[in-house]
Amino acid sequence: MSAAPTGSRVTQRTVLAIAVPIVISNLSTPLLGIADTAVMGRLGDPKYIGAVAIGALIFTLVYWTFGFLRMGTTGLTAQALGANDGAEIRAALGRALLIAGAVGSALILAQWPIREIAFALLDGGPEVEPLARTYFDIRIWSAPWALANYALVGWFIGLGRAKVALVLQVFLNLVNIFFNIVLALGLGWGVAGIAAGTLIAEVCAAALGLAVAARHLRFYPGQWTRARLLDAAQLARTIAVNRDIMIRTVVLMLSFAWFTAKSAEAGPLTLAVNSILLQFVTVSAFFLDGFALAAEALVGRAVGARHRADFDRAVRLSTLWAAGIALLLSFGIFAAGGAAIDFLSIDDGVRATARVYLLWAAALPVLSVWCYQLDGIFIGATRGAEMRNAALASSLLFLGLWWLFLPFGNHGLWAALAGFNLMRAASLGFYLPRLRRAI
Repeated sequence: MSAAPTGSRVTQRTVLAIAVPIVISNLSTPLLGIADTAVMGRLGDPKYIGAVAIGALIFTLVYWTFGFLRMGTTGLTAQALGANDGAEIRAALGRALLIAGAVGSALILAQWPIREIAFALLDGGPEVEPLARTYFDIRIWSAPWALANYALVGWFIGLGRAKVALVLQVFLNLVNIFFNIVLALGLGWGVAGIAAGTLIAEVCAAALGLAVAARHLRFYPGQWTRARLLDAAQLARTIAVNRDIMIRTVVLMLSFAWFTAKSAEAGPLTLAVNSILLQFVTVSAFFLDGFALAAEALVGRAVGARHRADFDRAVRLSTLWAAGIALLLSFGIFAAGGAAIDFLSIDDGVRATARVYLLWAAALPVLSVWCYQLDGIFIGATRGAEMRNAALASSLLFLGLWWLFLPFGNHGLWAALAGFNLMRAASLGFYLPRLRRAI
Protein backbone atom coordinates (compact mmCIF):
# COMPACT_ATOMS: atom_id res chain seq x y z
CA MET A 1 0.00 0.00 0.00
CA SER A 2 1.23 3.49 -0.77
CA ALA A 3 -0.01 6.99 -0.45
CA ALA A 4 -2.99 7.95 -2.51
CA PRO A 5 -2.01 8.83 -6.05
CA THR A 6 -1.51 12.47 -6.73
CA GLY A 7 -4.53 14.10 -8.34
CA SER A 8 -6.92 11.32 -7.32
CA ARG A 9 -10.52 12.19 -8.18
CA VAL A 10 -12.71 13.68 -5.46
CA THR A 11 -16.18 12.12 -5.56
CA GLN A 12 -19.39 12.07 -3.56
CA ARG A 13 -18.22 8.75 -2.16
CA THR A 14 -14.89 10.10 -0.90
CA VAL A 15 -16.66 12.99 0.83
CA LEU A 16 -19.15 10.68 2.55
CA ALA A 17 -16.47 8.13 3.45
CA ILE A 18 -14.90 10.78 5.69
CA ALA A 19 -17.99 12.73 6.78
CA VAL A 20 -20.29 9.88 7.85
CA PRO A 21 -17.90 8.20 10.35
CA ILE A 22 -17.12 11.61 11.86
CA VAL A 23 -20.83 12.37 12.30
CA ILE A 24 -21.34 9.00 14.00
CA SER A 25 -18.30 9.64 16.19
CA ASN A 26 -19.62 13.07 17.17
CA LEU A 27 -23.05 11.67 18.02
CA SER A 28 -21.48 9.02 20.27
CA THR A 29 -19.72 11.62 22.42
CA PRO A 30 -22.80 12.93 24.31
CA LEU A 31 -23.45 9.38 25.53
CA LEU A 32 -20.45 9.75 27.81
CA GLY A 33 -21.84 12.85 29.50
CA ILE A 34 -25.22 11.17 29.86
CA ALA A 35 -23.59 8.10 31.41
CA ASP A 36 -21.54 10.21 33.84
CA THR A 37 -24.65 12.11 34.90
CA ALA A 38 -26.59 8.87 35.35
CA VAL A 39 -23.83 7.30 37.45
CA MET A 40 -23.48 10.36 39.68
CA GLY A 41 -27.25 10.68 39.89
CA ARG A 42 -27.43 7.26 41.55
CA LEU A 43 -25.33 8.56 44.46
CA GLY A 44 -28.33 10.52 45.69
CA ASP A 45 -26.87 14.02 46.00
CA PRO A 46 -26.72 16.68 43.26
CA LYS A 47 -23.30 17.82 44.48
CA TYR A 48 -21.74 14.81 42.75
CA ILE A 49 -23.25 15.74 39.40
CA GLY A 50 -22.12 19.34 39.85
CA ALA A 51 -18.57 18.33 40.77
CA VAL A 52 -18.14 16.18 37.66
CA ALA A 53 -19.73 18.88 35.48
CA ILE A 54 -17.32 21.56 36.73
CA GLY A 55 -14.29 19.27 36.56
CA ALA A 56 -15.13 18.13 33.02
CA LEU A 57 -15.69 21.75 31.93
CA ILE A 58 -12.20 22.73 33.10
CA PHE A 59 -10.60 19.98 31.04
CA THR A 60 -12.75 20.74 28.02
CA LEU A 61 -11.53 24.34 28.08
CA VAL A 62 -7.88 23.46 28.80
CA TYR A 63 -7.59 20.62 26.31
CA TRP A 64 -9.51 22.32 23.51
CA THR A 65 -7.11 25.25 23.78
CA PHE A 66 -4.65 22.77 22.27
CA GLY A 67 -7.13 21.53 19.68
CA PHE A 68 -4.61 22.61 17.05
CA LEU A 69 -3.02 19.20 17.60
CA ARG A 70 -6.04 17.71 15.83
CA MET A 71 -6.64 20.45 13.26
CA GLY A 72 -3.05 21.27 12.35
CA THR A 73 -2.09 17.60 12.10
CA THR A 74 -5.00 16.91 9.73
CA GLY A 75 -3.94 19.63 7.30
CA LEU A 76 -0.22 18.85 7.38
CA THR A 77 -0.81 15.11 6.96
CA ALA A 78 -3.31 15.55 4.13
CA GLN A 79 -0.89 17.80 2.27
CA ALA A 80 1.93 15.29 2.68
CA LEU A 81 -0.40 12.59 1.37
CA GLY A 82 -1.33 14.70 -1.64
CA ALA A 83 2.36 15.31 -2.35
CA ASN A 84 2.98 11.54 -2.05
CA ASP A 85 5.65 12.27 0.58
CA GLY A 86 5.64 9.20 2.83
CA ALA A 87 8.50 10.44 4.97
CA GLU A 88 6.65 13.66 5.77
CA ILE A 89 3.46 11.72 6.54
CA ARG A 90 5.46 9.88 9.20
CA ALA A 91 7.09 13.06 10.44
CA ALA A 92 3.74 14.91 10.71
CA LEU A 93 2.57 12.35 13.26
CA GLY A 94 5.92 12.28 15.05
CA ARG A 95 6.05 16.04 15.49
CA ALA A 96 2.43 16.16 16.69
CA LEU A 97 3.11 13.46 19.28
CA LEU A 98 6.24 15.28 20.47
CA ILE A 99 4.21 18.48 20.93
CA ALA A 100 1.44 16.51 22.69
CA GLY A 101 3.94 14.96 25.08
CA ALA A 102 5.66 18.27 25.81
CA VAL A 103 2.43 20.25 26.31
CA GLY A 104 0.82 17.46 28.34
CA SER A 105 3.84 17.22 30.63
CA ALA A 106 3.84 21.01 31.03
CA LEU A 107 0.17 20.90 32.06
CA ILE A 108 0.98 18.31 34.72
CA LEU A 109 3.85 20.42 36.04
CA ALA A 110 1.64 23.53 36.05
CA GLN A 111 -1.37 21.82 37.60
CA TRP A 112 -1.36 23.90 40.78
CA PRO A 113 -1.75 27.35 39.13
CA ILE A 114 -4.18 25.91 36.55
CA ARG A 115 -6.31 24.42 39.32
CA GLU A 116 -6.31 27.56 41.46
CA ILE A 117 -7.15 29.87 38.55
CA ALA A 118 -9.89 27.55 37.32
CA PHE A 119 -11.62 27.30 40.69
CA ALA A 120 -11.26 31.01 41.30
CA LEU A 121 -13.28 31.53 38.12
CA LEU A 122 -15.70 28.65 38.65
CA ASP A 123 -17.18 28.88 42.12
CA GLY A 124 -18.91 25.60 42.82
CA GLY A 125 -19.64 26.25 46.47
CA PRO A 126 -18.32 24.58 49.64
CA GLU A 127 -19.95 21.21 48.93
CA VAL A 128 -19.12 20.87 45.23
CA GLU A 129 -15.64 22.42 44.98
CA PRO A 130 -13.72 19.87 47.12
CA LEU A 131 -15.13 17.05 45.00
CA ALA A 132 -14.35 18.90 41.77
CA ARG A 133 -10.79 19.43 42.98
CA THR A 134 -10.47 15.70 43.54
CA TYR A 135 -11.63 15.13 39.97
CA PHE A 136 -9.08 17.63 38.70
CA ASP A 137 -6.19 16.19 40.72
CA ILE A 138 -6.73 12.75 39.22
CA ARG A 139 -7.61 13.53 35.63
CA ILE A 140 -4.78 16.03 35.06
CA TRP A 141 -2.41 13.04 34.79
CA SER A 142 -4.09 12.07 31.54
CA ALA A 143 -2.95 15.27 29.79
CA PRO A 144 -0.19 13.77 27.56
CA TRP A 145 -2.46 10.89 26.56
CA ALA A 146 -5.50 13.07 25.90
CA LEU A 147 -3.47 15.39 23.67
CA ALA A 148 -1.85 12.40 21.94
CA ASN A 149 -5.38 11.29 21.05
CA TYR A 150 -5.95 14.66 19.38
CA ALA A 151 -2.80 14.17 17.31
CA LEU A 152 -3.68 10.60 16.36
CA VAL A 153 -7.25 11.42 15.34
CA GLY A 154 -6.00 14.37 13.27
CA TRP A 155 -3.42 12.15 11.55
CA PHE A 156 -5.95 9.47 10.64
CA ILE A 157 -8.42 12.04 9.30
CA GLY A 158 -5.62 13.59 7.26
CA LEU A 159 -4.99 10.18 5.73
CA GLY A 160 -8.69 9.89 4.94
CA ARG A 161 -9.05 7.07 7.50
CA ALA A 162 -12.09 8.49 9.23
CA LYS A 163 -13.31 5.01 10.18
CA VAL A 164 -10.20 4.54 12.33
CA ALA A 165 -10.91 7.87 14.05
CA LEU A 166 -14.46 6.66 14.67
CA VAL A 167 -13.25 3.39 16.19
CA LEU A 168 -10.85 5.22 18.50
CA GLN A 169 -13.54 7.64 19.70
CA VAL A 170 -16.12 4.91 20.30
CA PHE A 171 -13.49 2.76 22.04
CA LEU A 172 -12.57 5.67 24.33
CA ASN A 173 -16.21 6.32 25.21
CA LEU A 174 -17.04 2.66 25.89
CA VAL A 175 -13.95 2.09 28.06
CA ASN A 176 -14.73 5.32 29.89
CA ILE A 177 -18.32 4.32 30.59
CA PHE A 178 -17.26 0.84 31.73
CA PHE A 179 -14.65 2.04 34.21
CA ASN A 180 -16.83 4.90 35.42
CA ILE A 181 -19.52 2.40 36.41
CA VAL A 182 -17.06 -0.09 37.92
CA LEU A 183 -15.02 2.46 39.87
CA ALA A 184 -17.64 5.05 40.81
CA LEU A 185 -20.46 2.66 41.67
CA GLY A 186 -18.96 -0.82 41.94
CA LEU A 187 -16.03 0.19 44.14
CA GLY A 188 -17.76 3.22 45.63
CA TRP A 189 -15.11 5.75 44.59
CA GLY A 190 -17.70 8.35 43.55
CA VAL A 191 -16.29 11.40 41.78
CA ALA A 192 -12.75 10.00 42.06
CA GLY A 193 -13.98 6.93 40.17
CA ILE A 194 -15.30 9.07 37.31
CA ALA A 195 -11.96 10.87 37.05
CA ALA A 196 -9.96 7.63 37.24
CA GLY A 197 -12.21 6.01 34.65
CA THR A 198 -11.62 8.90 32.25
CA LEU A 199 -7.87 8.73 32.89
CA ILE A 200 -7.79 5.00 32.14
CA ALA A 201 -9.89 5.46 28.99
CA GLU A 202 -7.66 8.20 27.60
CA VAL A 203 -4.54 6.11 28.20
CA CYS A 204 -6.14 3.04 26.60
CA ALA A 205 -7.37 5.01 23.57
CA ALA A 206 -3.93 6.53 23.02
CA ALA A 207 -2.29 3.09 23.31
CA LEU A 208 -4.73 1.64 20.77
CA GLY A 209 -4.22 4.62 18.47
CA LEU A 210 -0.44 4.25 18.61
CA ALA A 211 -0.72 0.54 17.84
CA VAL A 212 -2.96 1.18 14.83
CA ALA A 213 -0.70 4.04 13.68
CA ALA A 214 2.32 1.73 13.85
CA ARG A 215 0.58 -0.63 11.41
CA HIS A 216 -0.21 2.22 9.03
CA LEU A 217 3.33 3.60 9.21
CA ARG A 218 4.64 0.39 7.66
CA PHE A 219 3.08 1.44 4.36
CA TYR A 220 5.15 4.62 4.16
CA PRO A 221 8.90 4.62 3.59
CA GLY A 222 11.49 5.91 6.02
CA GLN A 223 11.68 6.11 9.77
CA TRP A 224 11.45 8.67 12.52
CA THR A 225 14.79 10.38 12.85
CA ARG A 226 15.78 13.30 15.00
CA ALA A 227 16.93 15.23 11.93
CA ARG A 228 13.59 14.76 10.17
CA LEU A 229 11.38 15.44 13.18
CA LEU A 230 13.36 18.52 14.16
CA ASP A 231 13.88 19.81 10.60
CA ALA A 232 14.04 23.57 11.13
CA ALA A 233 11.82 24.60 8.22
CA GLN A 234 9.13 21.97 8.83
CA LEU A 235 9.18 22.49 12.59
CA ALA A 236 8.82 26.25 12.15
CA ARG A 237 5.90 25.68 9.78
CA THR A 238 4.24 23.29 12.21
CA ILE A 239 4.65 25.71 15.12
CA ALA A 240 3.39 28.68 13.07
CA VAL A 241 0.28 26.82 11.87
CA ASN A 242 -0.49 25.49 15.34
CA ARG A 243 0.12 28.86 17.01
CA ASP A 244 -2.32 30.65 14.72
CA ILE A 245 -4.96 27.94 15.08
CA MET A 246 -4.54 28.09 18.86
CA ILE A 247 -5.09 31.86 18.87
CA ARG A 248 -8.14 31.39 16.66
CA THR A 249 -9.55 28.70 18.94
CA VAL A 250 -9.06 30.73 22.12
CA VAL A 251 -10.70 33.79 20.55
CA LEU A 252 -13.73 31.74 19.46
CA MET A 253 -14.02 30.11 22.89
CA LEU A 254 -13.95 33.53 24.58
CA SER A 255 -16.69 34.77 22.24
CA PHE A 256 -18.98 31.87 23.12
CA ALA A 257 -18.12 32.32 26.80
CA TRP A 258 -19.21 35.97 26.44
CA PHE A 259 -22.55 34.81 25.04
CA THR A 260 -23.04 32.52 28.05
CA ALA A 261 -21.94 35.19 30.52
CA LYS A 262 -24.38 37.73 29.09
CA SER A 263 -27.13 35.12 29.18
CA ALA A 264 -26.42 34.61 32.88
CA GLU A 265 -26.44 38.36 33.54
CA ALA A 266 -29.93 38.54 32.04
CA GLY A 267 -31.21 36.23 34.76
CA PRO A 268 -31.75 32.52 35.44
CA LEU A 269 -34.70 32.28 33.03
CA THR A 270 -32.71 33.64 30.08
CA LEU A 271 -29.72 31.47 30.99
CA ALA A 272 -31.89 28.35 31.09
CA VAL A 273 -33.57 29.21 27.80
CA ASN A 274 -30.33 29.95 25.97
CA SER A 275 -28.69 26.84 27.38
CA ILE A 276 -31.49 24.69 25.98
CA LEU A 277 -31.43 26.36 22.58
CA LEU A 278 -27.65 26.07 22.40
CA GLN A 279 -28.08 22.31 22.77
CA PHE A 280 -29.89 22.36 19.43
CA VAL A 281 -27.04 24.34 17.90
CA THR A 282 -24.48 21.92 19.35
CA VAL A 283 -26.25 18.85 17.97
CA SER A 284 -26.42 20.57 14.57
CA ALA A 285 -22.68 21.15 14.73
CA PHE A 286 -22.14 17.41 15.28
CA PHE A 287 -23.58 16.81 11.80
CA LEU A 288 -22.01 19.77 10.02
CA ASP A 289 -18.54 19.13 11.46
CA GLY A 290 -18.39 15.86 9.52
CA PHE A 291 -18.45 17.68 6.20
CA ALA A 292 -16.06 20.37 7.43
CA LEU A 293 -13.62 17.59 8.34
CA ALA A 294 -14.11 16.01 4.93
CA ALA A 295 -13.16 19.38 3.44
CA GLU A 296 -10.06 19.48 5.67
CA ALA A 297 -8.77 16.12 4.48
CA LEU A 298 -9.64 16.49 0.79
CA VAL A 299 -8.56 20.12 0.48
CA GLY A 300 -5.29 19.31 2.24
CA ARG A 301 -4.66 16.47 -0.19
CA ALA A 302 -5.40 18.71 -3.18
CA VAL A 303 -3.13 21.47 -1.87
CA GLY A 304 -0.31 18.98 -1.31
CA ALA A 305 -0.73 17.64 -4.84
CA ARG A 306 -1.12 21.19 -6.20
CA HIS A 307 -4.22 19.99 -8.04
CA ARG A 308 -6.72 22.84 -8.38
CA ALA A 309 -9.46 20.71 -9.94
CA ASP A 310 -9.47 18.43 -6.91
CA PHE A 311 -9.50 21.49 -4.66
CA ASP A 312 -12.55 22.86 -6.45
CA ARG A 313 -14.39 19.54 -6.29
CA ALA A 314 -13.54 19.05 -2.62
CA VAL A 315 -14.89 22.50 -1.78
CA ARG A 316 -17.98 22.18 -3.95
CA LEU A 317 -19.08 18.66 -3.02
CA SER A 318 -18.45 18.91 0.72
CA THR A 319 -20.21 22.29 0.85
CA LEU A 320 -23.23 21.07 -1.15
CA TRP A 321 -23.67 18.18 1.27
CA ALA A 322 -23.19 20.45 4.29
CA ALA A 323 -25.67 23.03 2.98
CA GLY A 324 -28.29 20.35 2.33
CA ILE A 325 -27.86 18.89 5.81
CA ALA A 326 -28.01 22.40 7.31
CA LEU A 327 -31.36 23.02 5.63
CA LEU A 328 -32.73 19.76 7.02
CA LEU A 329 -31.42 20.59 10.49
CA SER A 330 -32.96 24.05 10.45
CA PHE A 331 -36.31 22.64 9.33
CA GLY A 332 -36.10 19.91 11.99
CA ILE A 333 -35.37 22.38 14.78
CA PHE A 334 -38.19 24.66 13.65
CA ALA A 335 -40.67 21.78 13.37
CA ALA A 336 -39.71 19.70 16.40
CA GLY A 337 -38.07 22.32 18.61
CA GLY A 338 -41.17 22.87 20.73
CA ALA A 339 -41.45 19.19 21.62
CA ALA A 340 -37.71 19.04 22.37
CA ILE A 341 -37.99 22.08 24.66
CA ASP A 342 -40.85 20.39 26.56
CA PHE A 343 -38.69 17.27 26.96
CA LEU A 344 -35.71 19.23 28.28
CA SER A 345 -37.66 21.38 30.76
CA ILE A 346 -40.83 21.01 32.79
CA ASP A 347 -40.92 24.69 33.78
CA ASP A 348 -43.77 26.51 32.04
CA GLY A 349 -41.87 29.79 31.97
CA VAL A 350 -38.81 28.22 30.34
CA ARG A 351 -40.99 26.39 27.83
CA ALA A 352 -42.89 29.50 26.79
CA THR A 353 -39.83 31.78 26.65
CA ALA A 354 -37.71 29.25 24.72
CA ARG A 355 -40.37 29.15 22.01
CA VAL A 356 -40.05 32.92 21.60
CA TYR A 357 -36.37 32.54 20.65
CA LEU A 358 -36.59 29.15 18.90
CA LEU A 359 -36.38 30.74 15.46
CA TRP A 360 -32.80 31.85 16.17
CA ALA A 361 -31.71 28.29 16.98
CA ALA A 362 -33.51 27.05 13.86
CA ALA A 363 -31.79 29.65 11.67
CA LEU A 364 -28.27 29.09 12.96
CA PRO A 365 -27.46 25.85 11.08
CA VAL A 366 -28.15 27.57 7.74
CA LEU A 367 -26.37 30.75 8.83
CA SER A 368 -23.36 28.94 10.32
CA VAL A 369 -22.68 26.15 7.83
CA TRP A 370 -20.58 28.50 5.69
CA CYS A 371 -18.12 29.38 8.46
CA TYR A 372 -17.84 25.69 9.44
CA GLN A 373 -17.00 24.75 5.86
CA LEU A 374 -14.53 27.58 5.38
CA ASP A 375 -12.83 26.62 8.64
CA GLY A 376 -12.38 23.12 7.23
CA ILE A 377 -11.04 24.44 3.92
CA PHE A 378 -8.48 26.72 5.56
CA ILE A 379 -7.44 24.10 8.12
CA GLY A 380 -6.82 21.65 5.27
CA ALA A 381 -4.76 24.29 3.49
CA THR A 382 -2.92 25.04 6.80
CA ARG A 383 -3.68 28.76 6.41
CA GLY A 384 -3.64 29.50 10.13
CA ALA A 385 -2.88 33.21 9.80
CA GLU A 386 -6.04 33.85 7.78
CA MET A 387 -8.10 31.88 10.32
CA ARG A 388 -6.56 33.87 13.18
CA ASN A 389 -7.31 37.18 11.47
CA ALA A 390 -10.88 36.13 10.66
CA ALA A 391 -11.52 35.05 14.25
CA LEU A 392 -10.21 38.32 15.66
CA ALA A 393 -12.25 40.43 13.24
CA SER A 394 -15.39 38.37 13.85
CA SER A 395 -15.06 38.62 17.62
CA LEU A 396 -14.69 42.39 17.46
CA LEU A 397 -17.81 42.58 15.32
CA PHE A 398 -19.63 40.29 17.78
CA LEU A 399 -18.87 42.66 20.65
CA GLY A 400 -19.95 45.63 18.55
CA LEU A 401 -23.22 43.96 17.57
CA TRP A 402 -23.88 42.94 21.17
CA TRP A 403 -23.50 46.56 22.28
CA LEU A 404 -25.56 47.88 19.37
CA PHE A 405 -28.39 45.40 19.95
CA LEU A 406 -28.57 45.83 23.74
CA PRO A 407 -32.01 47.49 23.51
CA PHE A 408 -33.40 44.31 21.95
CA GLY A 409 -32.52 42.12 24.93
CA ASN A 410 -32.09 38.42 24.27
CA HIS A 411 -33.09 38.81 20.62
CA GLY A 412 -30.17 41.20 20.29
CA LEU A 413 -27.81 38.69 21.89
CA TRP A 414 -28.84 35.97 19.44
CA ALA A 415 -28.61 38.42 16.54
CA ALA A 416 -25.04 39.24 17.59
CA LEU A 417 -24.19 35.51 17.64
CA ALA A 418 -25.67 35.06 14.17
CA GLY A 419 -23.69 38.06 12.93
CA PHE A 420 -20.56 36.60 14.51
CA ASN A 421 -20.85 33.39 12.47
CA LEU A 422 -21.72 35.27 9.29
CA MET A 423 -18.66 37.48 9.78
CA ARG A 424 -16.49 34.40 10.24
CA ALA A 425 -17.71 33.17 6.86
CA ALA A 426 -17.36 36.54 5.14
CA SER A 427 -13.84 37.17 6.41
CA LEU A 428 -12.59 33.72 5.40
CA GLY A 429 -14.48 33.99 2.11
CA PHE A 430 -12.48 37.16 1.42
CA TYR A 431 -9.28 35.08 1.50
CA LEU A 432 -10.65 32.13 -0.50
CA PRO A 433 -9.86 33.39 -4.06
CA ARG A 434 -6.27 34.08 -2.99
CA LEU A 435 -6.00 30.58 -1.54
CA ARG A 436 -7.33 29.03 -4.75
CA ARG A 437 -4.89 30.99 -6.95
CA ALA A 438 -1.98 29.74 -4.84
CA ILE A 439 -2.67 26.08 -5.73
